[in-house]
Amino acid sequence: MDPNELRGLLLDHPAVTEEQPFGPDFIVYKVLGKMYALSVYESPLTVNLKCEPNYALELRNQFEAVNPGFHMNKKHWNTVTIDGSISKETIQELIQHSYNQVVKGMTKKDQGKVKEMSKKTDLSNQDWRKEFLRDISE
Repeated sequence: MDPNELRGLLLDHPAVTEEQPFGPDFIVYKVLGKMYALSVYESPLTVNLKCEPNYALELRNQFEAVNPGFHMNKKHWNTVTIDGSISKETIQELIQHSYNQVVKGMTKKDQGKVKEMSKKTDLSNQDWRKEFLRDISE
């Protein structure tokens, strides 16, 4: 998986924004202002994902490329190294789990906003995303 593909997976959820509050090397993905992923687009490609604590431990035991979250609460965050040892499908599942964990922790009002946003398709945002991915891959 390359950085463009990872970025596309992280952005492919309702109400997700992308920010750089820690400088240009760290990209933070948020759902209605709540962080659900942090990625470093260097070699090795890594992503920090929120995780249910028991599942986080299980993943660390199962995959060598999953470690306690770097500079994060190690109980709730894992750092996943994208080195080919974990299937794309599993990475997608981990991203979805992180997203779900953050949405689950929101107020009912904010959960409703996310649900409403999931029903809408913002085509202009999709076009911007495709254009950006094309530009950074050149």
